[in-house]
Amino acid sequence: MKLETERLIIQEFTINDAPFYYALVNDPDWIKYIGKRNINSILDAEQYLTTKIIVSYKKFGFGFYLVKTIVGNHSIGTVGLIDREGMDNVEVGFAFLPAFRGKGYAYEATKEIMNYASTELKIDPIIAITDLENTKSGKLLERLGLRFDKNIQLPDFKKPSKLFIPKN
Repeated sequence: MKLETERLIIQEFTINDAPFYYALVNDPDWIKYIGKRNINSILDAEQYLTTKIIVSYKKFGFGFYLVKTIVGNHSIGTVGLIDREGMDNVEVGFAFLPAFRGKGYAYEATKEIMNYASTELKIDPIIAITDLENTKSGKLLERLGLRFDKNIQLPDFKKPSKLFIPKN
């Protein structure tokens, strides 16, 4: 799978993306809002990509994808879909390195992946969850056509999350 927007390329992760993934999941905001993944080396990142991310493409037909800029070919974040145990619907999620936040990339990439999910994969509805304190992601989800529904407690999560569902 490979998608393009005006400024971005969205494509499947490969093991070669491990250095970028290591940096992304160890960003303080990732740890604060998404959680520690215990990826403490590039080798850990390779293993995580292989056993969790890449395997989901075959298992579900979707997953999390690498987001790169067209100009400069910089790896800047991830966007994708997750079929999480304990949830009734497929979720959309995203995370970007600090230097690439506030530039509209998350909106552009997430809008594209949601469109792909609904038109190509026939996934409906698409939902999202955020950390209770992650107001910026919540605002972005609202711009993308979702609305806060309620706080939920997911199995394996230490604290509640905000559930976002389609506005209509």
